[in-house]
Amino acid sequence: MTQWKTWRPSCRTIAGVANRVALKISSEAVKAKTGKSWPQWFALLDKAKARTMTHKEIVAVLSKKHGLGPWWQQMVTVGYEQAKGLRAKHEKPDGFEISRVKTIKAAVGDVYEAWGNTRRRAQWLPGAKLTIRKATENKTLRVTWGDGSNLEVSLYAKGQSKTQIAVQHGRLKSARAATQQKAFWGEAFDRLAQILET
Repeated sequence: MTQWKTWRPSCRTIAGVANRVALKISSEAVKAKTGKSWPQWFALLDKAKARTMTHKEIVAVLSKKHGLGPWWQQMVTVGYEQAKGLRAKHEKPDGFEISRVKTIKAAVGDVYEAWGNTRRRAQWLPGAKLTIRKATENKTLRVTWGDGSNLEVSLYAKGQSKTQIAVQHGRLKSARAATQQKAFWGEAFDRLAQILET
């Protein structure tokens, strides 16, 4: 099999996770980790006129003035943007992003091979144009999709014969494209499961 370079999460990846989970974190949990609750952060950011700032500018305020680390900079910024209606569903600073997860009855090595082997991939992603940029065997892949959008694929072994596969598809151009890709990946995972589980 092709040898790919090891991948490490980027700030963009952290932002993607933040986009999905920010406001699902309780105010008490945020306060325990950052010293301030959601209402306190929102008041501070309102005072700093964050409503008129870009995502990067809000992150800079949280970094320079409040000393938050990269993870919480993104969490608080995204939470603020979501709460204030500055961010649409699936929207990120560099476009729109969706995620899809499925557990299938197949060994993690088989699922990884279904991505890396062109012939096998064509069985469940027919006609897909993609480039695998980096990968860690049986764990992660970073992929450029045919339209220039990005995929981050994570594989989690659930025992010897089950694998959880998660795709994060980012840099999509619109909310409509995000909705379409969410449906697309649901159907693709069903095809993959049908092939590998038989």
